[in-house]
Amino acid sequence: MQKRLIGWLFTIALSLLATALPARAELVVGRDYVPIVPAQMTDNPAKVEVIEFFSYGCGHCNDFHPIVSKWSAALPSDVTFQRIPVSFGRPQWANLARLFYALEATGDLARLDGAVFDALHKAGSRLYDDKSILEWVKAQGVDGKKFTDAYNSFGVASKVKRADQMAQAYKIQGVPAMAVDGKYLVTGKETKGFPDLLRLTDQVIDKARRDRSKK
Repeated sequence: MQKRLIGWLFTIALSLLATALPARAELVVGRDYVPIVPAQMTDNPAKVEVIEFFSYGCGHCNDFHPIVSKWSAALPSDVTFQRIPVSFGRPQWANLARLFYALEATGDLARLDGAVFDALHKAGSRLYDDKSILEWVKAQGVDGKKFTDAYNSFGVASKVKRADQMAQAYKIQGVPAMAVDGKYLVTGKETKGFPDLLRLTDQVIDKARRDRSKK
């Protein structure tokens, strides 16, 4: 009798808890995300791809960087994450995109990624021309010749061009912006801050998984 009473009370408690917690809101097209038309090819079709479009020159991207970095480090194994630096046709931002890909080529990106943001938005450095960028990276201990070769290389120039082409194809109008699986652009018109935006991105990732399971 006592065991049945405890079980009954436990069931009641769970029911009360369920009613106290808000139901998970369904995604709404236009409010939470918009379809990318036409859908874009991803680098690894076996996994759900998440792209952050950004620029080092963007103040909001600077604020977003530590939050999205922590979030992306904990993504499950079926999700890939990449960052695409865009210029929106601005020569200064194009140079910052070249800086990103050149640091990637020299193997210094992981070490200096956050430092670029800090230099621009905390120290007030104007890393917008070739000379200023080269002086700064050399001051960070990067091999000047190795960096210059990468910065001026055809490979880096091609990646910068492709990044801007992707931004146009994904219809990116501002940064930071999150795209999921080449199909959905997270809009988050009612989100309150970047943590909310990333929780919404998690939901869109779940949607992409469900879409894949239906095929």
